[in-house]
Amino acid sequence: MSQELTEMREYLQGIVKNVNRVIVGKREVVELALMTLLCGGHILVEDVPGVGKTSLASALSRSIRCSFRRIQFTPDIMPSDITGFSLYNQKTGDFEYRQGLIFSSLILADEINRASPKTQASLLEAMEENQVTVDGTTYKMAKPFMVMATQNPADFVGTYPLPEAQMDRFLMRVSIGYPDFAEERNILRRFKEEEPEIHPVARAEEIVALQHAVRRVHVDDSLYDYIIRIIESTRSHPEVALGVSPRGSLALFHTAQARALYLGRDFVTPDDIKPLAEPVLAHRLVLRPEARLRRVTSGGVLKEILDLTPVPVGTPDR
Repeated sequence: MSQELTEMREYLQGIVKNVNRVIVGKREVVELALMTLLCGGHILVEDVPGVGKTSLASALSRSIRCSFRRIQFTPDIMPSDITGFSLYNQKTGDFEYRQGLIFSSLILADEINRASPKTQASLLEAMEENQVTVDGTTYKMAKPFMVMATQNPADFVGTYPLPEAQMDRFLMRVSIGYPDFAEERNILRRFKEEEPEIHPVARAEEIVALQHAVRRVHVDDSLYDYIIRIIESTRSHPEVALGVSPRGSLALFHTAQARALYLGRDFVTPDDIKPLAEPVLAHRLVLRPEARLRRVTSGGVLKEILDLTPVPVGTPDR
């Protein structure tokens, strides 16, 4: 392992360690959130209330010296609140653009499914192209830029399901889950008086440099084929109505690169791809109605596909 890779690994693990001062015992989820940021993607945190969804986004933003904004999504929030709007200035006789809430490096879209589908759709351009177009004028987003959205799947009152096009914009979907006995005991001790203070351990320009480094991680030709076989299997699986799009195959490709870099390697192995298949691909699958009635899950379908897809052997170490 080169000195540069070792330094990047220690740097990235330092960010995770900093976030884990607040998010107790959920290191894997924190690592996935960081990998999403390294890929320049967006993450959807889906879980029951009170397990730390908002705390995860807040802790990650406080670990990086960049702008952060929380948007509380409600039924009455409008698309112009998100993207901005043009306001007529009577003194100059011109229209002036007023930025919306989306203009920040890290965005916490809290309870995103409480907003109307029209408001949800206002995020699509920003999440896909890192820009917003208002009245024919395009405005670029800050770098790095990531949306961390939360939603509660158990609370259906006053919510609007995210459409497939919106779900496909999220690089990953993760679930934090309840802590185990020892973790919850640690939470009680750590938060006995007040929340631990978090200081920035990274700068925005360093994250951007790491995003460029991710794209330089080597991927063997056999792993290109391995990823494509997995993706094609989702499109032909009998339980699946709508398989993974090419955007999903790119997402799996780049997150595997990010995982390799996080672990201190400049090359991808099959072991980088397999554990990322569910968080990266599961939310992109649309199961057939009869499959849902039989309680078939997207995760179960992906596990079956991974078990049946031959794993490349002999990929060269670099």
